[in-house]
Amino acid sequence: MFDKFKQLGEFNKMRQQANALQKELEKIIETIEKRGWTVSVTGDQKVRYIKRGEEDFAELVELINEAMKNVQKESAKKMMEMGGGLSGLLGGLGK
Repeated sequence: MFDKFKQLGEFNKMRQQANALQKELEKIIETIEKRGWTVSVTGDQKVRYIKRGEEDFAELVELINEAMKNVQKESAKKMMEMGGGLSGLLGGLGK
């Protein structure tokens, strides 16, 4: 029983580390300008903005970010089905 509490504590620690990493990745920003277009993305794979001159393509940004989120969810689901993901990394902690 104490072993389960220890595993839960380790899981919480890993979750906190993952959240801290997420916050750090959000701080990474890459902005590139080419041929009148400007694109800015973050380290956590989100598009901040797309502009052409002064025109802002916010709707396109929302659409791309939504598609990326959906793909990430499907990828995570596929990893879980194949025995990977967090449950694979944690050695079946959730079982």
